[in-house]
Amino acid sequence: MANNSVGNTGRILWAGLRALLVLTVVCGVLYPLAVTGIAQVAFPGKANGSEIQDASGKVVGSELIGQRYDLPLKNGEETAAPDLKWFQPRPSNGLGSNSVNTRYKLILSGATNRSGDNTDLIQWVKDAKAAVIKDNSTAGHRVKPSDVPADAVTSSGSGLDPHISPEYAKLQVHRVAEKNHLTVAQVDRLVADHTDDRVLGFIGEPRVNVLRLNIALKEMTQG
Repeated sequence: MANNSVGNTGRILWAGLRALLVLTVVCGVLYPLAVTGIAQVAFPGKANGSEIQDASGKVVGSELIGQRYDLPLKNGEETAAPDLKWFQPRPSNGLGSNSVNTRYKLILSGATNRSGDNTDLIQWVKDAKAAVIKDNSTAGHRVKPSDVPADAVTSSGSGLDPHISPEYAKLQVHRVAEKNHLTVAQVDRLVADHTDDRVLGFIGEPRVNVLRLNIALKEMTQG
């Protein structure tokens, strides 16, 4: 009886080990390779991170991840000032910072996780709105508080939204035109050309990819 019990146990263990090896090869090697191969053939751009290249062919970012356009940090500054010659993205003050290992800068995705009546959030929105009005008002154009859309003063749920609303893009037109010595009509047309409609005509909202818009702006100013 003891020998039979040991033999049965051995067969069960061997069967389990074979199943583990087969499933490891199929699910851990063959399936990922097949999916990767199909993605590279059918959707190479998306499979490689939806990278965006500038006119010179240099990869400058991803169309799926927002980025900031700031001036270099000055001595004593903890937060860089925005470079106002470029279109600016949504705020990202909900991202936090990497405090575990300060040798590396990490992209941390997340919202502020604060309620609508939170005093910190209310103050952030007020400060952001005042900055938007100040930064985008020019000698010949004054931005009114009622002109400021919600996405100009609030971060997205992930904090990495690469898009802004057409309203926020148009609010920045006069400032961008002045800083780059262009006409308002030129920059307005640039925004219109880079405004994407709703998906299939009814899904989501019209949007502007900030990185693509700034690449086009750079080409215009250097052309």
